[in-house]
Amino acid sequence: MNIGIIGTGFMGTTHAGAWAKAGAHIAGFLADPPSEATAIARQYGTKACFNLGELIDLADVVDICSPTHLHAEMAIRAAQAGKHVVCEKPLALTVEQGEAMLQACRTANVKLFVAHVVRYFPEYSLAAAQVHAGKIGKVATAEYRRLSYRPKKPMGNWFLDEEKSGGILLDLMIHDFDIARWIAGDVASVYAKKVTSINKDSPSDYGEVILTHVSGALSHVSGAWAYPPPVFRTGFEIAGDGGLIQHDSEAESPIELLLQQEKGEAPDVGLPASPLAESPYDLEIADFYRCLQRGTEPLVHAEDGLAALKIARAAMESARIGEVVTLSSSSTSFNIQSAMDLKPYSPQEGGSK
Repeated sequence: MNIGIIGTGFMGTTHAGAWAKAGAHIAGFLADPPSEATAIARQYGTKACFNLGELIDLADVVDICSPTHLHAEMAIRAAQAGKHVVCEKPLALTVEQGEAMLQACRTANVKLFVAHVVRYFPEYSLAAAQVHAGKIGKVATAEYRRLSYRPKKPMGNWFLDEEKSGGILLDLMIHDFDIARWIAGDVASVYAKKVTSINKDSPSDYGEVILTHVSGALSHVSGAWAYPPPVFRTGFEIAGDGGLIQHDSEAESPIELLLQQEKGEAPDVGLPASPLAESPYDLEIADFYRCLQRGTEPLVHAEDGLAALKIARAAMESARIGEVVTLSSSSTSFNIQSAMDLKPYSPQEGGSK
């Protein structure tokens, strides 16, 4: 398959490496400005495109790693051209945009994959498998945390513009909104607070969100853009009436001294570490490629991406008005497969296009 990649920042380059490992052909890159795609296009022996139409014409699959506010327009144009779509999380900036993306892909009969990569981290997928197998009984409460430094860009830092990224609640904490729903089911209501709702000029941000699930379970989600680079810490605790599952990314270090690194030594966006020999990003893209080749179902569906987007937007509204926001009911889509069962995909295993 021919893959066209939009965006040549960290996620675009990461996806490119994963597609190459999976055996796909990278047909071209598109960046803004277009000159930014030249070096990586040369690395993969392919083309740096000058506009979206040119990239779409070259591709069977359009992989969108652009700023969030551009996702919907790009995905809909790709779908209308009959191309499959892979889209980085969040699916879109607004629920209406996300719904339009799903509808466009249904109408065109093309696949839409949303890259919620945390489902491919073994600690999260194994926790979900244990919960869904009934190992800890009925989930009563859960706590998730994702604590990092403020995203940085050498110029045009769109992460810090909520009109483009949605801010910490949408860009960072949506990972754990998706996991919380995967673990405990659909969400009935959301209550959220964040620092920049109180002080919009704060140099850091911290969010705290309480999710009330339809099942009655409560999930507490914490997110930070407040730590010194390169700190990225994650963890969770899931309590049921029959047991407890917990994970702390720092558990093996009783004490650790972390000093802020010099400029340029940390990536633009904080990233969690993984104990897997294969990167969860490689597993994610390999899963999508396998599904395209074989017609199978992915670990995370487009509908899951839309559901997580609805939770994040409800959290943004709750933080804005200072009140609980109720969500309308939605169907639940779960896939119990563990990331430990996944492996990099070779096109020799199945057909090709």
